[in-house]
Amino acid sequence: MNILVVDDEEVIRSGIERTISRGFPEHRVLLAGNPEEAVEALRTKRVDLVLTDVLMPGMTGLELMAFSRRMQPQVKWVVISAHSEFAYAQEAVRLGARDYMLKPIGKESLVGLIEELGREIAEESERNKEADLMKRNLRFLREGVFARWASGLDLGGIDVAPFTESHPYFNLLMVRLDSDADTKLEHFIVENVLTELMDSAGKGFVASIDAHSLLGLVTLREEAGLGLLIDKLRTHLKRYLKTPFQVLHSGRVDDLTAVPGEVRRMRSASAAQVYDHYASGGEKAIEVAVQYIHAHFGAEINLEKVASVVYLNPVYFSQLFKQKTGTGFKEYVTNLRISRAMELLGGSELKIGDIAERVGYPDVRHFSQVFRKKAGCTPSEYRQEVRGGVAAEAGDAELE
Repeated sequence: MNILVVDDEEVIRSGIERTISRGFPEHRVLLAGNPEEAVEALRTKRVDLVLTDVLMPGMTGLELMAFSRRMQPQVKWVVISAHSEFAYAQEAVRLGARDYMLKPIGKESLVGLIEELGREIAEESERNKEADLMKRNLRFLREGVFARWASGLDLGGIDVAPFTESHPYFNLLMVRLDSDADTKLEHFIVENVLTELMDSAGKGFVASIDAHSLLGLVTLREEAGLGLLIDKLRTHLKRYLKTPFQVLHSGRVDDLTAVPGEVRRMRSASAAQVYDHYASGGEKAIEVAVQYIHAHFGAEINLEKVASVVYLNPVYFSQLFKQKTGTGFKEYVTNLRISRAMELLGGSELKIGDIAERVGYPDVRHFSQVFRKKAGCTPSEYRQEVRGGVAAEAGDAELE
């Protein structure tokens, strides 16, 4: 089976890959360091099992799971997290996750999980392989033909009518993205959100017609529901997209040959329409940033990197972070590291140098200086104090 490992930490990805490859050489392991790479793998390869981290730049593992269910519904998901918070596990279960594992993952637990899921997937694969392949191929063919038709390109004699015969009338919805960067992840989000909303309001499909535009064709159960569908679409896209966007639409279309003209009209209309901006630059962005900091403060972390995780300008992110948390970014990280160091000094036998490294200070001298500034004493003095004056463990040599 094909197993996709999604984690922004290379050491985690490599460790999981080694364990699976050694124990199950018959399985193929695909690696993705971010949601964009995961989306590309899910689009282009058959995937049987996904092991995904929760917190990653651009999209959480739970969001990736939610958006991917339509693309490859047969995939089994295992969510991996450094957090034991019930809310994450609850949401993972709601989305249909097969399991929820906490970091660090034990090799025995991982091997046992792969054995169990391997048996399940092998049984299901034989039953569903042919039907899934035919369904996916038909979908890609339909969307590819419609995209060329809508863009006014020559179809080489292909009759487009059979692809839309179940839509005697319909509306067109266009989403245009404003970005100079690669928009594969944004396309993926729009396609899944729009498809789900159209299915709830009627029936239809979505096709990507260029690097910045997606087109949906929908036959509504109630024609008056178009406005509500557009409102829901904007709300969802503001929540999930990281780039400004536009939503344009046609009226009711009864003639298939009118589609290319409607598409040209919507493209022209977009020049006069203001772009909506994504809404996650506020509470949600800072919430995700704080979760990311708590998961990664033991490694190298800086404002620019965390700002990129939530797709915000570093200067704006710095201002917003202080506004929402009441503390500057650097001070917040320092307080978190020192607080964790205090826990380890009082509750473990780790050497001070090891504690310094665990909380993000590879230079023990620098750690001691920062600790003294925050706590008013050295790490050794703090350890002695919390242990009732008992001397620090032998061998601890502190640089001050």
